[in-house]
Amino acid sequence: MSSSIDPSDEDDNSSQVIQQQESTIANSSIDPASEDINGEIHYPPMGFGKHKPKMLLMGLKRSGKSSISSVVFRKMAPQDTLFLEATTTIHKESMQSFMDFQIWDMPGQIDYLDGSFDVDSIFTGVGGIVWVIDAQDNYMEPIGRVTDTILQLTELYPEIKYSVFIHKTDSLTEDYREDTIRDIMQKTSDELFDNGLENPPVSFHATSIYDHSIFEAFSKVIQGLVPQLPTYEALLNTVAATCRFQKVYIIDVMSKVYIASDSSPADTDAYELCCDYVNAIMDLSDMYGWDRKQQQAPDARTRDICAHTAESMVSSVRNHTLYLREINAFLALIGVSTEPKFQQEKTMVDFNVQTFQDTMIRVLDRS
Repeated sequence: MSSSIDPSDEDDNSSQVIQQQESTIANSSIDPASEDINGEIHYPPMGFGKHKPKMLLMGLKRSGKSSISSVVFRKMAPQDTLFLEATTTIHKESMQSFMDFQIWDMPGQIDYLDGSFDVDSIFTGVGGIVWVIDAQDNYMEPIGRVTDTILQLTELYPEIKYSVFIHKTDSLTEDYREDTIRDIMQKTSDELFDNGLENPPVSFHATSIYDHSIFEAFSKVIQGLVPQLPTYEALLNTVAATCRFQKVYIIDVMSKVYIASDSSPADTDAYELCCDYVNAIMDLSDMYGWDRKQQQAPDARTRDICAHTAESMVSSVRNHTLYLREINAFLALIGVSTEPKFQQEKTMVDFNVQTFQDTMIRVLDRS
């Protein structure tokens, strides 16, 4: 089937994209991105007011906090984390990515709620706390610590969201792994319920730095810090329907965490393909890319190329087609399709995704 589409005579699918996305913008009170005197669009970071939200990594000593931070946010190879030293002081790291936020790696041997610390200076402005439990070790003590932390902080800082990473599960046998995860979840929930928290704001994730589970878990954590998440999901649902994507993500290309996806069921295999795809694209970009904003293009053709956002498509990857479109310097849309005629319909997909990209640029300007 031919896929030659003229924007002035788009089909019903394209019209649906435009109408739904414009409706979403109208209901969201979003301002357009700013332009300089040369007409160049500047993409501001996601807004959280004037402060950077904080995310704390907590847990007992040697539970794997520093390894997680290094693998996800510093692109360290998992095997190299064996040489990391134990954290002895609070390690603060600012992440300037799709949004500005801080990650605090907290030493596990210190109790920050014992009265000798300024609790406000540590927990004010915290959007989320990730408590790492080593599934290979005795987990009764960390369960007690995490429940005490939640119980003491819930009244003082009700806006904080809590995530428990049941970590290092990759080396456990399948049966023992499931039993361990279930036991930690049950004991933690029971302890909180017995102390009066019937519906505590806690999520549980089984993680390992040696597979994609750590990126998927952090994706869920980061999404809790994104106030525009419902808007993103609504837009992605429209894109998935009109472009016939099996699954579609907005991925932070530096960390490979996805800040949003469509509402179809989670697909671990599809996400793994997307992560590997981003790795390949970033490796090629490191070798052949250039700074399009700072480097003056020598001719008109090159300037025209630089004016367009990057895109890529690869087919026949485990019977999937992967489609990537750059949104800005930090984010990319990646769609996964199993449609056999996807390549023939790429012109329509390009038009719909371009409409989505224009909408996303306006969404990202919200403060």
